[in-house]
Amino acid sequence: MKTSSFVLVAAMMAPAMMTPAAWANDAQQQQGAQQPVQAGAFAANEGEIRKVDKEQGKLTIKHGALLNLDMPAMTMVFRVKDPAMLEQVSAGDKVKLQVEKVNGALTVTDLAKQ
Repeated sequence: MKTSSFVLVAAMMAPAMMTPAAWANDAQQQQGAQQPVQAGAFAANEGEIRKVDKEQGKLTIKHGALLNLDMPAMTMVFRVKDPAMLEQVSAGDKVKLQVEKVNGALTVTDLAKQ
């Protein structure tokens, strides 16, 4: 009887002894959540070019959630890492893109038409 009581108490105490990081990992595994995108990894975010501003070196893009930046879907203006990207797309093009913070500015670092 003592052994079964000990096992029951130990099972009830286990969650309280987990670290916050272990709770988060356990919750993600139980819900089948995706792991966050690591910096530098191409996340293949999807978007639509709304405007190309060659003079300013910027693109206006309606994009889905940018998981690596914890940003919800929206339309916004981005700088581009390489000015040649501005020549590859035009308004209305569907694209896959990667956006990163470069020198404090949100910048398209990788871009490909779909």
